Amino acid sequence: MGGLCNVDHIIVKATAPNGSPLSDKYVHQLLRLFAISPPCCRAFSLGFARRFGKTRSWRVALKCLLLLHRLLRSSPEDSLFRTELLINRSNGSISLYPCNFRDVSSSDPESFTAFIRSYARLLDEISNEDNHRRRPGPPDNSPEEIGRVLEVLEQIQSLIDRVIECKPTGVTARNFLIQTAMKHIIRDSFVCYTVFKNDIVFLLENMFQMPTYRCCISAFDVYKKAALQADQLYEFYQWCKLMGVCGCYEYPFVDRIPLLQIQALESFINGMWEIKDDDGDHQSPSSSSLSSTAEKVGDEGEEERQPLIKLNDDDDDSWEDILEASVINFSSHGSDEKDEWRIQVYNPFDGKYVSSDPNYPWGL
Repeated sequence: MGGLCNVDHIIVKATAPNGSPLSDKYVHQLLRLFAISPPCCRAFSLGFARRFGKTRSWRVALKCLLLLHRLLRSSPEDSLFRTELLINRSNGSISLYPCNFRDVSSSDPESFTAFIRSYARLLDEISNEDNHRRRPGPPDNSPEEIGRVLEVLEQIQSLIDRVIECKPTGVTARNFLIQTAMKHIIRDSFVCYTVFKNDIVFLLENMFQMPTYRCCISAFDVYKKAALQADQLYEFYQWCKLMGVCGCYEYPFVDRIPLLQIQALESFINGMWEIKDDDGDHQSPSSSSLSSTAEKVGDEGEEERQPLIKLNDDDDDSWEDILEASVINFSSHGSDEKDEWRIQVYNPFDGKYVSSDPNYPWGL
């Protein structure tokens, strides 16, 4: 019983409504209690729900979320702490998304309310499961593994969206406590993006060997979104550097994907599956979707990027000509076999080309 009382006491002390940052000692004290007395995990979930659900102070709410964030990062995926947290989220005791918090303690309540709600939504996704953590060893080429990688990449892209939404506005941008929280948020995104870069290479290498048209299009959609998201993440990281959030040396290099490559890849996939389709029930992705992506990437990408295919300014080429320019015609050495076609897609994540020919080496 004393341990349960200690949990409530630690939560109240850790989330005091003052300008001091969250102390590490409270995180360590709670982790020790969780290890010694498993019922303390449930006590924390209930205590957190009461403290976060009732407060109207952004300082208390922020420290509650920071405490939860630190504990999630220190707890294994199969821990009792995470299980109790999921139970209390499923029964409505803890509501991180939608979050009903509203600040009444500051001169700019809208900015602080927006940040707390964005941070809570991010933690809601993180607390579901840390599926973005890689399995040990290199992935194989089985359909199950390709499906798992696709699912992981979609989850990481969603998490990166949530991270970008946490960009503080107004007076919150230069607040010390907010910047402390941003350091934890940004460092999480570094890990996510590193995993993303590794898995997107695997996805590109297997895009032309997908078992079904739907899998191929799902993989292409992930890659297409990566082009748009890379521009957004780059701008977000640049802003964070200017604000002094983390050291500049900590930031990963954001690989940006040329729009022309996305367009050529989509044209090739459509043509490939028109020939290879066996079931005849697939539908090509709409051209409006592509033009929408082209508009967004074109508007947001400020830096000049090297295009995949170089064309003369005075040429008025059709998409067939553009696609043909990205395809290499080659024949077998010393054989009389007819020429084959393969496409080389530049992979910005490792500086190599990805070939559509499964018998041809990836790195050229």
